[in-house]
Amino acid sequence: MRDIPVNLGGYKLTVVEPPTPKMREDANGAQMPVTDREGATQFTVSLFAKLRVKPGERAPKGEEIKVTLGTDPGPDFGEDVRVELLDARVSPYQIESAGRVNAGLSWRAMGIKHAGPAPAPRPSGDK
Repeated sequence: MRDIPVNLGGYKLTVVEPPTPKMREDANGAQMPVTDREGATQFTVSLFAKLRVKPGERAPKGEEIKVTLGTDPGPDFGEDVRVELLDARVSPYQIESAGRVNAGLSWRAMGIKHAGPAPAPRPSGDK
């Protein structure tokens, strides 16, 4: 299965490395931008994903993920900015090379947007 939709609403996503055009090496060893079938440049962004927890709970260890973006996110997504992924999808992969197996998850999204402010804590007397 490929391009499985995912809901990351239960996670805080923080930019670790700002978005840059995704690059690949051509047959001559030169770097060139990766494009989709329509010719649009793809971008990559590294995010730190950490589970949202209730006040007083300890969050488990987070994980850094690299996400390919289908659109140019613009210049306003520097390091430590909290974001949300638009139309997030994941695809498992497995590559065998020289007798070794490399497997993992490939993350994609159509874009990113700034995350809204965290919800205000409710007073302890409210239900």
